Amino acid sequence: MPAPLLRLTKIEKSFGAVQALKSVSFELLPGEVHALVGENGAGKSTLVKVITGAQHPDAGTIEMGSRPIERLTTSRARQLGVACVYQHPALFPDLTVAENIGLRLGSASVFQRVHWAQQAERARRLLERVGTTISPEAPVRELSMPHQQLVEIACAVGADARVVIMDEPTASLTQREQHLLFAVVRDLRQAGAGIVYVSHRLEEVFALADRVTVLRDGESVRTCPAGELTESSLIRLMVGRELSLAQPDDQTTPGEVVLSLEHVGCSFSGVEDISLELHAGEILGLAGLVGAGRTELARTLFGISPADSGQIRLAGKNVTIPSPQVAVENGIAYVPEDRTRHGVVSDLPIEQNISMAVHRRLFPKGWLRTKAEHKLAEEYLRALDIKAPGVDAPAATLSGGNQQKVSVARWLATKPKVLILDEPTQGVDVGAKSELHKIIRELARQGLAVLLISSDLPELLALSHRIGVMRAGRLVALIHGKSDPHVIMAAAFGQTAPSV
Repeated sequence: MPAPLLRLTKIEKSFGAVQALKSVSFELLPGEVHALVGENGAGKSTLVKVITGAQHPDAGTIEMGSRPIERLTTSRARQLGVACVYQHPALFPDLTVAENIGLRLGSASVFQRVHWAQQAERARRLLERVGTTISPEAPVRELSMPHQQLVEIACAVGADARVVIMDEPTASLTQREQHLLFAVVRDLRQAGAGIVYVSHRLEEVFALADRVTVLRDGESVRTCPAGELTESSLIRLMVGRELSLAQPDDQTTPGEVVLSLEHVGCSFSGVEDISLELHAGEILGLAGLVGAGRTELARTLFGISPADSGQIRLAGKNVTIPSPQVAVENGIAYVPEDRTRHGVVSDLPIEQNISMAVHRRLFPKGWLRTKAEHKLAEEYLRALDIKAPGVDAPAATLSGGNQQKVSVARWLATKPKVLILDEPTQGVDVGAKSELHKIIRELARQGLAVLLISSDLPELLALSHRIGVMRAGRLVALIHGKSDPHVIMAAAFGQTAPSV
């Protein structure tokens, strides 16, 4: 067996009274994909931060290339060939793609000249290598979350790293981009790099991983070849119990039309000629490839990019939605895909996050009613089973799944008629995903109309009564939710599909 590229031995890390890592050992071999799995809060992120030098362990040893490393820092980790693709891209929004890649990979001094043409050409080659046609001149601010993720992956590839950490790299990618990423992972493995692959998508683990390490409650409970595990046995190791994932629901019967769109379009965002109806008690899924216009349609309905053609009706009444405030007043709520930027305010307590969208109702005439705010937050903590030490705890202290529940609670507090969920389970563990599925289905049973945007096709099939397929800003098919997934993907790629 070759010498490990990376070896961690009995790593300990605590944050106050919370012990995040308890004697965790982990190793990575050359040419190996080693999956790191576990529920949110299991310690994966902390272990990744230890490897990248962002956190210093309280105890234990770190070796790279059989050499002990004392006091690892982020700059030292980069020098030793460690690169990380984080779930939430850390790019400069006001710079171009080429400038971001140049900053990440360059070593220029203050007085060194920047060769812009060479920088753009290098960015173009790296972007092509990860299978995307993103322009190097495009400002990052204008890129979707999936495209920003691909830029991050291009940076990692360009760093020629020996240890590549991928933290939920496909969280917002569609099937096509996932296949391109898998090809990149296999190329890196073939070149002798070691890949630490962190993912909640178990099918990816079995498709890519040579070995799997399972973390639970800060401890490594098992490391073994991926071939020795099944999906059910892996879930049992992760959560310590049997877990039943969402199954299609035939109990809910959709009611009257709540939202009706007739030839709705937004020239700014590229949404064109959308006509559909959403019923009370219905979960209407939206499928499509990256850039198909699903998030753009959600932003149009919520007044972020207002419609400039067509007609929107709510409960049979014609409405114009020029802003999010008007959308909320009309009973539309929107939980966006990027919870760290738009979902929760990390430094604020849970109760302030939940009350944020109902200040006018909760604090009439500007009078602060902290008891009412506290009571409202406690009600949603119980209703959504949000695991937190209290409503005064900062949102940053919660796991990703519980942060997502707080984001949902904020908009449920507005008492909406229509709830738009954009990638609601992106980057959460299987336990939190199952809980969010139950919440979504229960909301539909209570009569809420739900528009569900997801890149997870099994999720759409499990939850949706109907699935709309978008392509190039248009709704190209409307399909029964229990349809063959190949029919949905065929429509997304431009082939014909039935409407129901």
